Amino acid sequence: MGKLCCHSSGVGVGGDTLLQPPTPTKDPHAVSWANVRGLEDQQVRRLTKIQQRGVLWKHPEGNSAPAATRSIVFRLSHDGEVEADGNCLFNASVKAMRCNLDARELRRRTVKRFLEDLASLTVAEREAVDSEIKHMYSPDLESGWGVHDIQELKLLARKVDRDSLDSAIAELVGLGIPRELAAESIYKERCIAVDDGSSWAKYMATSGSKDDEYHIIAMQYSEWGLLSLDENRDGHAAAFGDDLAILSLATEFKREVFVVQAHGLDAMVEEENCVFFLPHRPRGPICEPPIFLFMKGTGWCGAGADHYEPLIAHPSSTFSEEKVALVL
Repeated sequence: MGKLCCHSSGVGVGGDTLLQPPTPTKDPHAVSWANVRGLEDQQVRRLTKIQQRGVLWKHPEGNSAPAATRSIVFRLSHDGEVEADGNCLFNASVKAMRCNLDARELRRRTVKRFLEDLASLTVAEREAVDSEIKHMYSPDLESGWGVHDIQELKLLARKVDRDSLDSAIAELVGLGIPRELAAESIYKERCIAVDDGSSWAKYMATSGSKDDEYHIIAMQYSEWGLLSLDENRDGHAAAFGDDLAILSLATEFKREVFVVQAHGLDAMVEEENCVFFLPHRPRGPICEPPIFLFMKGTGWCGAGADHYEPLIAHPSSTFSEEKVALVL
């Protein structure tokens, strides 16, 4: 598959993309971490130290990788905010990769890659993927309350079915059932639960645009029952990118994706350990340097937020490999 990254220096030979060392560049977008909104002092100090000293990326194939690209030191710069509209993973990735794609096309390619990879999995591997999806989007409401105070179900309503769904809900309301409970019953009965690979692909393809086939329905529960119901009647809700989407994005572009996660004081971690680099390695070969995305952590369980922002990785030949802030 042809590469679409504008900055790429890879050379295609026989249909394969070979990794070439990126050209060192100056850092025109070196935004001070102190100017990034929503960060606590300990996060700013740690991220600034990482920016000043760089991070060392070592190719996972070690000595099998081209000599010039076995290790690269990157200076990481924040590249600004993107809208928190559900498309942030894809908007941030477009900026981080300097791609000539828009976010919707990147989402489409990510879903396509997921489905192609899903078809090649063994039965056991596919069952594991389905189990992960079910845990995220169709959790068992009879359990899990010792870990989470609130659990959420995601359902997909076909846009063309909206009128019939409304009629069925109105019929139950006419029988004296409160509307929210009537809607909960009808949506659970007639909509698609996001609980396996096929339904995940439909869900992740939903970008909140007028061209979507489905509307996302979200139901939040506490241990005592339904808390809220978002019917998304305007169709603007988009599927937030998750770990499966990041894995498929990494595989599509043959690049590792590092999610740089910064936690505040509420995560109860020391300053030296408040920034994590979470790797997502592609299923196939790695043919280009990694992509870096920034995600602010949000608290007590260390699970992080669901909003991504782009980081620009500037190769630097002036940083010492022995003095970098982190080795990836």
